[in-house]
Amino acid sequence: MAIMLFGLVGCGGNQSTYVTLNISASSVLTDALTEVNNLYMQKNSNVTIVNNYASAGTIQTQIENGAECDVFISANENNMDNLGNGGFIILETRLNLLSNVLVLVVPIDSALDITGFMDLANEKVTLIAIGDPASVSAGIYAEKLFELLGISDDLMNKLILASNVREVLTYVETGNVDAGIIFSSDALISGKVKVIDTAPEEINSQIVISVAVIKTSENGKNARDYLDFLSSEEAMVIFESYGFSPVIK
Repeated sequence: MAIMLFGLVGCGGNQSTYVTLNISASSVLTDALTEVNNLYMQKNSNVTIVNNYASAGTIQTQIENGAECDVFISANENNMDNLGNGGFIILETRLNLLSNVLVLVVPIDSALDITGFMDLANEKVTLIAIGDPASVSAGIYAEKLFELLGISDDLMNKLILASNVREVLTYVETGNVDAGIIFSSDALISGKVKVIDTAPEEINSQIVISVAVIKTSENGKNARDYLDFLSSEEAMVIFESYGFSPVIK
């Protein structure tokens, strides 16, 4: 009696054994990338994706400490640079994938007359949530914005530092702070905050989401195929629906 072996053929003509891809990505990508990854698994039935979402700085530390990771997607180029300089990524796989915009948000029912970033220096604003600049991409950009506007000293005792950008969003949604600084894609998913102001181009031009295969990956071929999919038209439609813009260089 002949025995048939199934499960070695992926959709779309990809033939391989079952593999697990560990994808670590900045928290800002949580919703969009989860949908993109689900679509990729539908098209490649032999691949299971395990998602790890955290701040870019936290993920950098995880990778440096040997955490299992095939692909890193970072909302801060500095963290990708650090891993590149340390020999942790395959340099030729690195590419700039998406861009984003930094915005000021307040609770949807806020009674404070906050009309822009400069109002954060006013006495009426007492608590402002940002990502911890030590590890959170949005927090790094927020700190640069404060310096650009010349209000860093005025905000020193007002800042509440969050472990990731989604935590900032939660602080604002619940009214635990007067305002928060997040990415526009985060604001888009919430019906509990309103966008008051957008950072100037000097800041937004620096916001680039990059991606690379980790050098210790044991699934290099599959990881590169996954990278190709991230820049595909199908994936970009999803990313753009969540407020991201393509930046393929």
